Amino acid sequence: MTTFGLVTEGITDQIVIENILSGYFDTNDLIVNPLQPERDKDNDNKSDHGGWTLVIKYCQSEDLKKAFQYLDYVIIQIDTDVLDGYEGISYRDKNGELSPEQLIEKVKEKFKSLIGEDFYREYYDRIIFAIAVHSTECWLLPLYYRDNRKQKITGCLDTLNRAINKTEKFTIDKNDKNLEYYKTISKKYREHKILVNNYPNNPSLKIFIQDIETRNIVIEFDE
Repeated sequence: MTTFGLVTEGITDQIVIENILSGYFDTNDLIVNPLQPERDKDNDNKSDHGGWTLVIKYCQSEDLKKAFQYLDYVIIQIDTDVLDGYEGISYRDKNGELSPEQLIEKVKEKFKSLIGEDFYREYYDRIIFAIAVHSTECWLLPLYYRDNRKQKITGCLDTLNRAINKTEKFTIDKNDKNLEYYKTISKKYREHKILVNNYPNNPSLKIFIQDIETRNIVIEFDE
């Protein structure tokens, strides 16, 4: 059975990515292991060990290297809104604002050095980056908008909240994100057709899907 590991800022990001993977591979039977943060053993909806700094710490650790002993692929997620100014990463250069594609490449280069160039060269085809410009909430906008707001990369949570307040009758508190809300609003991506029709509308979600496509992954199920 093909297996995936998730290194993410938080469990809400894991929920969104799990639903996207289910939609992309058109199955609800994927084996997805949360590496960072781990799910609480008594309640898989809680963890006190999230945050972007722990994503970076995990990628520098031996735990990441050991994960490839029992997983086929590891997905590394981070939002770029936390990285402006981190170790030379900037949203801009002398020519102005970087495009999502340019920013993602810059972040990937940083993670290659964090992971270790030699190790990355050996395992690059099993490492998939899910770099959201500037947050994973931006990836959900195509599900709720048909105009150019589905392509937004800034102010995405506020824009998302305006839509889901009308359709779902709740809003997301940025300081206390309700995991059930993320399950509700991202579950549409579990449908292959919906995912395929919508992912090209957000630039960094499109790059994540294209990164998966380049691996030519075939999901093998145990008999």
